[in-house]
Amino acid sequence: MLLYVIRHGETDYNREQRLQGARDIPLNDTGRGQARHNGRTLASRALEFSLDQFDWVSSPLARTRETMELVRESAGLDPRDYRTDALLTELSFGDWEGQTLDEVGQHSQHLIEAREQNKWRFRPPGAKAESYAMLAERTDLFLSKVTQPTICVAHGGVIRTLFNRIGRVADDDAALLDIPQDRVLKIADGEIGWI
Repeated sequence: MLLYVIRHGETDYNREQRLQGARDIPLNDTGRGQARHNGRTLASRALEFSLDQFDWVSSPLARTRETMELVRESAGLDPRDYRTDALLTELSFGDWEGQTLDEVGQHSQHLIEAREQNKWRFRPPGAKAESYAMLAERTDLFLSKVTQPTICVAHGGVIRTLFNRIGRVADDDAALLDIPQDRVLKIADGEIGWI
């Protein structure tokens, strides 16, 4: 497997440390700059294949699609020549989406404490809410469909599950990883690391 993964650029929710999850929040100007930077990074590297030989796939959320289009444009490719896959959608924070953890703590401190005890398996309240363990099952399905060299744009949660599944980072450690928005992750031959 050869997979390059980019986290979407910054949003105002990222800047404010709000739980955005599956909400469709747009990039801000910093995020657009990060996306362009990642496109230039890919274009300047001597990759295993030319960029047009990769399968390009994005989460369907607007912030990942805009990132993908800016990455491709900055790499000299047609911005719209990619596909989306719902398996790459960020995990849902359910009823907590749109709030900061401090705001959640004002009404549900006991749940914040439960989350800190086992972040990987904790599922926030709400019918559509997911845990990292649930997201990892989606990531496994996505990985099972990767049959050619691929470049994808996804979310911090998805990338944390990649570190868990491929990098063998322990569950709760993976859930706590800081995932940058201005770097490209390379996964090849069972190895995972930033370029």
